[in-house]
Amino acid sequence: MINRFLKWFWKPSAYAWGGIFVVGGVAGILFWGGFHTAMEETNTLDFCISCHEMEENVYQEYKETIHFTNRTGVRATCSDCHVPDPWFHKVVRKVQATNELISKALGSIDTPEKFENRRLTLAKNVWKAMKETDSRECRNCHSWDAMSSDLQKLRARKKHQEAREENMTCIDCHKGIAHRPVHELLDPEVDDFYDGKADPRRLISKVEEAKLKAEAAKAAEEAAKAAKAAEEAAAKAAEVAATATETAAATSSGSGANWDGVAEQNITLFYPGQTSWEWLFKGSEHGGARALKKLNDRCIECHLNEEAEMGAKIVGGDKAEETPIPGKRASIAVTMKASHDGENLHLRFQWPDTGHTAAPFVEGGKMDPDNQIKLAFMLDDGKVEEAGYAGCWATCHHDSRYMPDQPDAAAIAGSGDAAQILHASNGVTKYLTSSRSEINIKGRNDSRRGGWDKLLDAGEIDSKRTDGAYMDLVRYKSGDNKIESGSILDQRLLEETDKLTANGTLADGVWTVEITRPLKATQPGGVDLEPGKLYTIGIAIHDDYTSARFHHVSLEYKLGLDNPEAEINAIKK
Repeated sequence: MINRFLKWFWKPSAYAWGGIFVVGGVAGILFWGGFHTAMEETNTLDFCISCHEMEENVYQEYKETIHFTNRTGVRATCSDCHVPDPWFHKVVRKVQATNELISKALGSIDTPEKFENRRLTLAKNVWKAMKETDSRECRNCHSWDAMSSDLQKLRARKKHQEAREENMTCIDCHKGIAHRPVHELLDPEVDDFYDGKADPRRLISKVEEAKLKAEAAKAAEEAAKAAKAAEEAAAKAAEVAATATETAAATSSGSGANWDGVAEQNITLFYPGQTSWEWLFKGSEHGGARALKKLNDRCIECHLNEEAEMGAKIVGGDKAEETPIPGKRASIAVTMKASHDGENLHLRFQWPDTGHTAAPFVEGGKMDPDNQIKLAFMLDDGKVEEAGYAGCWATCHHDSRYMPDQPDAAAIAGSGDAAQILHASNGVTKYLTSSRSEINIKGRNDSRRGGWDKLLDAGEIDSKRTDGAYMDLVRYKSGDNKIESGSILDQRLLEETDKLTANGTLADGVWTVEITRPLKATQPGGVDLEPGKLYTIGIAIHDDYTSARFHHVSLEYKLGLDNPEAEINAIKK
């Protein structure tokens, strides 16, 4: 019988060959179907979180992100981000995943503590892989060609444009997009994101994180209520301003300016908290640090129309604020008019008043009880390079009064001549980086950021002042209805002057401040305003008896005289 089978096998009939092919084909289909089914099953969310290491850690974080729940209902699961789409690469990834099974068997990450100890190492391995594949898994859903820049926020549009021009890949900017922001532990100036080496640094515990999230949520809720109240007050104030204030001074005012026919411009000032010059340039704190440092991008290019939103985050202590004032408004809607008469610049500012919110860290709740409001603006004619793209942030530092690294009495006493020159016993005021020999941006090893005591010698300071390399400063104070003029270079210098005029009133819940400044600078090296040129202007309001950094500020704007390219255009009247 065996001989007969062998004879048939070696000399099969057509039917026999057909049977072989059918059986082989069915077997192949069954094998491929089973293989494909198993492959797809291991790509499901249920499979990915079937082990408690994933379910109790990264899955809980992922559920709070936009990839899990969003307005369009499109959910990106674990495999969409971590498993390649092309078949060959997918199989390679599955083979590599056996190492993860070994780690599970060995209990390498079987507790939250162990997982946190290895989290940064695991993350860096993923970043390395995504960098090497040009963020291939991100491109399963996202592509340059499918992006509509018109539908993106200004900031996103700008960053994507820069990324395309510099051949960057998604993971260069989007680390931590679905999990805890462990990338904030890294210093981009020192750390190699993609070295794949063991890195035991870790974030705070989940208990601490949950507590902070709860506090942030409460602060955000309070900030939202305050923002809504401010919007309602602004709407009411706008109605009042459109009737009472405009009717009373439609064509002229105490400044002597003619506002008839001068268009209003809406500018939003926001609460900046502790966002210093050093903060701007630290990537783990400010996402735009790279654009500032390498491209000198202007703040307004990314943040225009985001001022109220940013202020709401900061005022509630959710970001860049260690000592929030409960109930403080997040932003101020200011209407502004600008004109000139050939000799003088006329500026008018109007904004709604707000109820008093006491500062809890000051006796009596009023930081400056003599002045309910102060309004100031800085001007630069291009001689302070950093002012051109960062405005008044060029003068704000991490070691100024009420900032995180303000010097204590011992540091002031040990600084020698610098403390006396700068009158530092009253606190460090605003200064320019160009007046210092060194500025500590990163604050590594818990060092103090800034450089208040790294003062250049008197000769160098005098030379810069003679060249006009300082911020021209004007400030109005409501207490005595007086105007001050001065500058910021090595420190803030201000004194009352009769060369400028100002008038401020509070009527029907609306503040109106008018300032007249000669086009010709009133101090040597100051900013002369001429038609056809553009100047940087930054505006600040200290409302509700505040002082120091507890003000509201504008982004940097370009001011001009009869210049259609200006963002604030003073027309001749």
